[in-house]
Amino acid sequence: MGLTNNDIFKKLRVAHKLRDDDIVKICALVDFKVTKSELGAFFRNENHPKYMECGDQILRNFLNGLIIHLRGPMPEKKKDATKK
Repeated sequence: MGLTNNDIFKKLRVAHKLRDDDIVKICALVDFKVTKSELGAFFRNENHPKYMECGDQILRNFLNGLIIHLRGPMPEKKKDATKK
C-alpha cells in the first residue's frame, strides 16, 4: 500500500515545520484558497468522522506554492532583441 496525498501532505508539513497559517499563505501564492478547517480535516486520522481526503488539485497547488515560497517567484524571461 502506497502513500496517499494526505500522507505526503503531512510529511511535507512536518519536514518544513509549517503551521496552518503558513500553509494558507503558501497556497495563496498560487491564488488557491484553502481554510484552516479544511487543513485540519486533511491532517486528521483516517478513522475520524471529519477526515477528508486530500485531492490531487490541493496537493498540486500546495507544491507549486511551496516552490515559490522556498525559491522565490520565477524571474521574467527577457526577450532577445537579436532574434527575429
